[in-house]
Amino acid sequence: MKLLLVFLVWCVLLVMAPLVAILAVVAFPFIWLLLLPFRLVGLVVAALFATLKAILFLPARLLGAGR
Repeated sequence: MKLLLVFLVWCVLLVMAPLVAILAVVAFPFIWLLLLPFRLVGLVVAALFATLKAILFLPARLLGAGR
């Protein structure tokens, strides 16, 4: 659904400002490549927090808490 909405907005932009729409299509891969390291850092941080949570809650899980 989100992809369809993005496509419709791009079509409206293509009709109203074709140069801006074409520039957006050309610039999108470069912007994606620039933002890729930040996404990878976010993934690593999320995995680190999940690991810390698992380590901290391990004693409670071993003792049977939450049953």
